[in-house]
Amino acid sequence: MSLPKDLRYSEEHEWVKVEGDKVRIGITDFAQSELGDIVFVELPEVGDELEVDEPFGSVESVKTVSELYAPVSGKVVEVNEELDDSPEFVNESPYEKAWMIVVEPANKSQIDDLMTAEQYEEMTKDE
Repeated sequence: MSLPKDLRYSEEHEWVKVEGDKVRIGITDFAQSELGDIVFVELPEVGDELEVDEPFGSVESVKTVSELYAPVSGKVVEVNEELDDSPEFVNESPYEKAWMIVVEPANKSQIDDLMTAEQYEEMTKDE
């Protein structure tokens, strides 16, 4: 399982990359491997407001549909439109090509509440 050390992780299997005053969000390698082949990704619109721990979209695989949960509150400023035509990027490249949204966090301290790579690895090793 790939687990970049410079990211933060949520209990719902989203990753967060801090980029200045914004954060880039996607789902983890662990999550995509559990879901199987991704066939559709539903994401919010630019300008939508997210609330921490609330659903902001979903991913559909051949096995199931899973909600995506916001790891931080804030305003969506960018959406990865490539996932409309290429949802398989989530399986192929969960940390690079398959980022999902960029958010301006309303409260940056929420990032500190997320897990480090080591903590996330510890949480997922028993699943």
